[in-house]
Amino acid sequence: MQTLSQFLTHQKTDTNLVDLIDTLMIACKEIAIQLREGALAGVLGTTDNTNVQGETQKKLDVIANDVLKKVMLDNPLVAGIASEEEDDPVAGHADGRYLIIFDPLDGSSNIDVNVSVGTIFSILELPKGLTGADEKAYLQKGRAQVASGYVLYGPSAVLTLTTGSGVNMFTLAHTGDFLLTEQNVTIPADTKEFAINMSNQRFWEPQMQSYISDLLQGAEGPRGKNFNMRWVASMVAEVHRVLTRGGIFSYPWDQRDPKKPGKLRLMYEGNPMGLLIEQASGKASTCYENILDIEPSHIHQRVSVALGSHNEVATAIEYHQGNEESQAAKLNS
Repeated sequence: MQTLSQFLTHQKTDTNLVDLIDTLMIACKEIAIQLREGALAGVLGTTDNTNVQGETQKKLDVIANDVLKKVMLDNPLVAGIASEEEDDPVAGHADGRYLIIFDPLDGSSNIDVNVSVGTIFSILELPKGLTGADEKAYLQKGRAQVASGYVLYGPSAVLTLTTGSGVNMFTLAHTGDFLLTEQNVTIPADTKEFAINMSNQRFWEPQMQSYISDLLQGAEGPRGKNFNMRWVASMVAEVHRVLTRGGIFSYPWDQRDPKKPGKLRLMYEGNPMGLLIEQASGKASTCYENILDIEPSHIHQRVSVALGSHNEVATAIEYHQGNEESQAAKLNS
């Protein structure tokens, strides 16, 4: 089996990018060890702090963020980092080439119950004339990413990665190497599986309510087939299942806070996952526009998400067609 470095080198990936991804995996291996120790290492439970999102931080949120921050800023290729757990971007090396954006521990509400969580990352090149401390440097469309991926910490630690030439999966071996285990991952275009937080149904737009209602009616409804629902409450786990066997994952806009167009973050979750999904022949949308085409306005921007099997996401979009004006009014309110 090829190691991660061997595979990337064989694919003629830029040597600097290979070095950067190798460094990123050093941090992820350390996070995997901390997670495996769990209660034995005293890393479970919450802190007394909240992050910039107003969310209570888990101990491992802080630990994972600190590990990634330290390891990545030690690499001279890194011009700066932006984290979901940091208020502002953090400058790296003045002559660095890359910007790293990450959600240190997605799904951390699941930590104490030993359900899969993960690290999501996005890699951009530093624009000329800007530094890693400038928020503007990070506000690039999702299509500008030179690489994105996640490490799922489950029964095994799995890296899912794209450098713009398809999606490949690597499993962490006992040797400490990530070994290639799935090449050229492709999402089936059609599916009978969906993932959504049904407890928020009453807050959704009528179009999303209609779409999900038709799925729930199964073979007797307008879709003419039965659907199964899944919900892990960890985007990494949801997307990994979609990449493995198809499906649609959605976290739509809801009316609880009209100023927020969604719960998920564009830069830390929407863009990196959107690139993976598209590279695996899937589709990633807000139900109004392609996620990767959104012009970011700030580093912690939120976005609604529907991603996965191409034809099913397209169907969800069809339910929302003709509603662009009302959606624009909500987003600008």
